[in-house]
Amino acid sequence: MTVSVHTNKSAMIALQNLNNTTSNLNGVQNRISTGLNVNSAKDNASVYAIAQGQRADVSSLAAVTSSLNRAASISDVSLAAGETVSDLLVELREKVVSAMDPSIDTASRNALNSDFRALLNQIKQTTTSANFDGANILDGSLPNGIQFIADADATSNITLSTRDLSLGGTTITLTSGSTIMSATVASGMLVRLDTSIQNVNAALGALGSQAKQIDGHLSFVSKLTDSLNSGIGNLVDADMAKESAKLQALQVQQQLGTQALSIANSGPQVILSLFQGG
Repeated sequence: MTVSVHTNKSAMIALQNLNNTTSNLNGVQNRISTGLNVNSAKDNASVYAIAQGQRADVSSLAAVTSSLNRAASISDVSLAAGETVSDLLVELREKVVSAMDPSIDTASRNALNSDFRALLNQIKQTTTSANFDGANILDGSLPNGIQFIADADATSNITLSTRDLSLGGTTITLTSGSTIMSATVASGMLVRLDTSIQNVNAALGALGSQAKQIDGHLSFVSKLTDSLNSGIGNLVDADMAKESAKLQALQVQQQLGTQALSIANSGPQVILSLFQGG
């Protein structure tokens, strides 16, 4: 092999190996610091593209969850208000049956009628107050109900239907002006009241079914989001135990490479010995 002061092949090879080791070491350190095996398209273009697509779906599902949470809140408020209305109707029935007694005097009848009117007013206030984020499905203001997005592409919807519990409507036929000032009027009111109670209970059943559907879909979206996140992790997450082992091995290789380069660089010093006197 030619001995030259201009070209040190051993040093070149040692430098190439050291640069390669340093590059690999930087890659391992990057994976350890980020926790990702694929952190950019440069690492693995196809895997990165797939992961980004899945991340987009997860991001969209966050919007779906937000929409469904709003639906659940509106549904919960409506159910609470509907149950209150149902309880008030039961109290109304007590007043109506009491007013059907022909033996009570005028003062007692007036008191019963006053309580009856107060309960009607409570029903009106309850349905009016059943509002969440500007939406009320019990006062008849939203005849077509409300639709909420159900999938990541917003192509599927869940509808929260209206149940009109306002006075004088199709569900509660009693009006705000209803009275029980005579036994005969109270008797006729009882028939309307019983029908209203049945209608409200049926409406509560429908609201409960819708609430259950929303809760079920929320649970599904949550599980789907977890599955997608797990899938993304399988694609891009780094195996930290494996990377730790690589780190230690590369650190040793780097030290050895540095020493090898140092030895190779000292090679030309041999040339000086060739010109030393005997």
